Amino acid sequence: MEEDDEASIQEVSEALQGLEDDVDQIALARMLDGKDDAKNGIVSINAGAGGTEAQDWAEMLFRMYLRWAERKNYKTNVVDFQPGDEAGIKSVTFIASGPYAYGYLRSETGIHRLVRISPFDASNRRHTSFASVSVYPEVNEEVLINIDEKDLRIEAFRASGAGGQHVNKTSSAIRITHMPTGIAVQCQQESSQHRNKAIAMKVLKSRLYEYEEEKRAQTKQAEYQKKDDIAWGSQIRSYTLHPYQMVKDHRIDLEIGNVNDVLDGNLDPFIEGVLLAKAQ
Repeated sequence: MEEDDEASIQEVSEALQGLEDDVDQIALARMLDGKDDAKNGIVSINAGAGGTEAQDWAEMLFRMYLRWAERKNYKTNVVDFQPGDEAGIKSVTFIASGPYAYGYLRSETGIHRLVRISPFDASNRRHTSFASVSVYPEVNEEVLINIDEKDLRIEAFRASGAGGQHVNKTSSAIRITHMPTGIAVQCQQESSQHRNKAIAMKVLKSRLYEYEEEKRAQTKQAEYQKKDDIAWGSQIRSYTLHPYQMVKDHRIDLEIGNVNDVLDGNLDPFIEGVLLAKAQ
């Protein structure tokens, strides 16, 4: 009889867990109903305070998001890649293509902080590094963005990132600056200057679209001001490798001890946690 009771309790417990999961999925679906949530996401990562350590950290974040995208079966396309001086990357921009890529990734916008024993410090001292993540919806052809050619400064230069010998030998990379807003984008991953310009214009349109949306809503102004200082005190999430291992999202007080699993792309607990918190 006791065995039957234990089996019943186990069955009820599993059923309750299933119901809780269903409720969470319904809540997530409600949160991903924004007009841009179903679009692809354009992600930019920039190294902040911390020198070489920060540039290495930016590359770690880049890998983390690529692994997350793989888990979601999203396609990724690197638009711009600026290598670090000694290691890592100064900045990278890529497009994550798949259902609701922007809806999920937009919660990653902010400052990410890393604490660890630096592999670049011969004295094995602990270092704190920062990197910023910005996410924009990819604007499709149906969205009309008016850009006056007179407002653009277009420059061609030689690519410095990974792209093959042909890319590096020619001035195929393109940088476009929208002078009224100061927004600058660049693309150097293609060997064709024409192709790089087309991709850079797509990214610029997405940046301007997000800029206008934020200006109208005026709800993210504080976040934009924070991004000017990629340093202590403004982080949304901390990744600690020493003296203990822990990833903590400061917005929802969620802590996960398996740092390696998070850095290998298991971001859903944080992403879904932030979305659910907003839903509630």
